[in-house]
Amino acid sequence: MPQDSTLQAVVTEGLSGPATALVVCEHASAEIPQQFGDLGLSAEARYSHIAWDPGALVLARRLAASLHAPLVYGAVSRLLYDCNRPPEAQDSVPAKSEIHPVPGNTTLSETDRQARADLIYHPFCAAIDAAMDAAQPTALITVHSFTPVYFGKPRAVEIGVLHDTDARLADALLDALTDTPYRVERNQPYGPADGVTHSLKRHALSRGIPNVMLEIRNDLLADETNAADIAARLATALSKAL
Repeated sequence: MPQDSTLQAVVTEGLSGPATALVVCEHASAEIPQQFGDLGLSAEARYSHIAWDPGALVLARRLAASLHAPLVYGAVSRLLYDCNRPPEAQDSVPAKSEIHPVPGNTTLSETDRQARADLIYHPFCAAIDAAMDAAQPTALITVHSFTPVYFGKPRAVEIGVLHDTDARLADALLDALTDTPYRVERNQPYGPADGVTHSLKRHALSRGIPNVMLEIRNDLLADETNAADIAARLATALSKAL
């Protein structure tokens, strides 16, 4: 299928000079441009958690505003390309997400997959690199949400604080969140073995700067009162941890 090279895969906001942190939201959008059709999915599936992280962009914007930090976020669905995965990862262009096959991705050639990476992943990484160079942040914070039920199993964790081999910021943040009323866990509901720390490794570990990945259960973000409370608590804790 012809691919529009003018597609906007990434957006940068609030980049105006040096900053303490850079906030990144890889799965901010469920947008699937017309050129890709519907990927063989129902409208319900295309706007479900398999396509994006509901509530994550609103949270990321609140955190960026509180921390006076720039924000880089993905502008297309992770069903087209998951910007938290390298091109060589099979789930970078998922043929199946949880229980949902993605027919539009099942017959892609390696050339097709590379074209997706060129259109989406590489511009996304370039935008983060540009923001890093411009803002010279001392920390990277990535923001995600997760579904409360996965493969039929409820998840009790409400806030996940994730890290790879550099746990400095995660440790400090966990200490700062000790008194939160929410259930906070380290490297849950995912961890490095699941491949979810790619952005941290690619953009922070490579530069030697502290970093953390936040995972918030999306039913909490669907409620405005809870969402605002979580954002305020995380912003306060991050300010202490940075």
